[in-house]
Amino acid sequence: MASVEITADRIRVRLSTAEKIFALRGDLSFPRTAVRGVEVVPNAVTMIRGLRAPGLGLPGLRNVGTWRGRAGTEFVTVRAGQPAVRITLSGQPYDSLLIGSDDATTLAGRLR
Repeated sequence: MASVEITADRIRVRLSTAEKIFALRGDLSFPRTAVRGVEVVPNAVTMIRGLRAPGLGLPGLRNVGTWRGRAGTEFVTVRAGQPAVRITLSGQPYDSLLIGSDDATTLAGRLR
């Protein structure tokens, strides 16, 4: 499961080894000033937007990777039954991140 580290000026999403393999990418890092919005998503596996390319998609169970759609490019790492935090970004390779977290409400509060 991904972990989110927040410092005074940066946010870093550390992926597990399996997530790195499935997503075909490494950890993500971006400045806090790039955050434009944060929302809690209760049932994240049903709220993914776009088509997977590349990544792992087990419908209704587990999704990890990049999703591309009309709303932009979104990095996703979520599993069934787990809430998530959607972080909307500007000026970054991803337009948003959908990160699963057992305590999504607390994480969202820390990101705001």
